[in-house]
Amino acid sequence: MKNARIPLVAKILVGFAAGTAIGLIFSEYCAPETTKKILPWIAPFGSVLVAMLKAVVYPIIFFSLIAGAAALPLRKSGRIGGAVLLWYTATSLFATVFGVALAYLMNPSMTSADSVAAGYLAGAKAMAGGATSGTITEFLVGLFQNPFSALANGQFLPVIIFSIAFGLAARCLLDALADKDSDTARSVETLLRCIDGAQRVSFKLIDWVVHYFPVGVFALSVTNFAEHGTLLFGPYVRITLCVVAGVSAMILVIYPLSVAAFCRENPYKVLFRLREAILTAFVTRSSAATLPVSFRVMDEMGVSRTLSSFSLPMGATVNMDGVCVHLPVFVILAANMFHHDLSVFQIATLCLSIMFASVGAGGIPGGSVFLLFMVLENMGLPADQVTLIVALALGINPILDMFETCCNVTGDNVCTYIVARKSGLLHQPSADVV
Repeated sequence: MKNARIPLVAKILVGFAAGTAIGLIFSEYCAPETTKKILPWIAPFGSVLVAMLKAVVYPIIFFSLIAGAAALPLRKSGRIGGAVLLWYTATSLFATVFGVALAYLMNPSMTSADSVAAGYLAGAKAMAGGATSGTITEFLVGLFQNPFSALANGQFLPVIIFSIAFGLAARCLLDALADKDSDTARSVETLLRCIDGAQRVSFKLIDWVVHYFPVGVFALSVTNFAEHGTLLFGPYVRITLCVVAGVSAMILVIYPLSVAAFCRENPYKVLFRLREAILTAFVTRSSAATLPVSFRVMDEMGVSRTLSSFSLPMGATVNMDGVCVHLPVFVILAANMFHHDLSVFQIATLCLSIMFASVGAGGIPGGSVFLLFMVLENMGLPADQVTLIVALALGINPILDMFETCCNVTGDNVCTYIVARKSGLLHQPSADVV
């Protein structure tokens, strides 16, 4: 039983390292025909991991948000919810401005862009065919849908709004009842106990899925690096360095400074405790798929589920700091390639459009690429130039998306931890206080 003593993170790291090495060997030293024959036997084991995580995440979001909204006292819920949303808005705005500044500083450019993008143009044109900007009215109406239909279609925002409203309605009803022993009170309390039980069962499912992580991470790593390898980095060096530098600065500098300032703790010890969620985000490239692991990590750190049940699903939907760093790089690339000088007003508009567009990334792999259409069109670029930039983004996105999602998930967890510390929703005081 010695294997049981090996930490899960160590197993995941071994799976990731081994998968990366084997994937790069396939990419660099095996004939493409051989790789195409072998990968279909490996890839399903990685796809199963992402599918299992997504299968668990939807009921977790639904039950957790209802339970969390119903558990918070109404006065306190408004203050805590406001703190979470304010934090996400502030970090997204900072990440956007930081991403634009970094892109101007590193000045991304690319020679022979047409030949680099050639293999991805068809995919970009297909995406353009389905890209619709929509109106504010359509967006607002879309927030209020049949929650079960939204669950089935993987639409997070309608589920979040319905779940929070349902939980708050239950809390209001209980608080308004003078007779706490009435049939209505007992019915509502029974309903909430059932939802709490469903939430606990969902978390038990996570514990089972977690045991499959090393295998799934190995398969995902082999597939990612075998398909994309190091060949991408040649023409994309400056773009890659720009995005990775921005994401690394957010994770290793900005978030730690926030933890140190608000929690008076050693921030790198806090980041170390988040390692399982960060690594899962890196491999799965999905904030949504990482949600079950983030819940588990927050539980281990003593954060009340009353908060994490609200903060983490909300963050996976609206807090996309990595996207806010990532998108400006391709916008400035487009400006450089097509000699498009941006005025101060256009830069300000760019920052706001990226920040609000990031909410639509949806927590799914590659979601940020689709948003490029809206952002680039807001710059006034013609359709053929927009398609070319999106094609270039498609070429490097599988690699950049790993770093981008790490940033998103780290931001969600750091926000949740800081708000928990400041709101008294941390079950045990941290041993890492400086």
